[in-house]
Amino acid sequence: MTKTGLILFAHGARDPRWVEPFERLKLKVGAARPDVQVALAFLDIMAPNLPTAADALVTGGCQALRIIPVFLGQGGHVRDDIPALIAAIAARHPAVAVEVLCAVGEDDAVLQRIAEVSVAGL
Repeated sequence: MTKTGLILFAHGARDPRWVEPFERLKLKVGAARPDVQVALAFLDIMAPNLPTAADALVTGGCQALRIIPVFLGQGGHVRDDIPALIAAIAARHPAVAVEVLCAVGEDDAVLQRIAEVSVAGL
């Protein structure tokens, strides 16, 4: 069976508190799928970046990587930056299958939950 690694890929920020919900997300995903290695990676400012997180998962034995952009939409970072990063990862690890999912904010269930939270208590 192929060992899969999952990378939750977010933007990054200067304020270290910004990462807290992403760390909670990582714990929730890991609890839901203890058979999958889960990592966080960031586009900007914070570490690790996407190639470093991918390298760590491959070193840990993963033969497949799923990358989930934890962005609300398909903006320039998702459309332009991610393909270049994926190409670099594929070049470094040609035997590893790399799959990029849609930005989480494109999922109707995610949008529905955000809408529910937004109107709760009104």
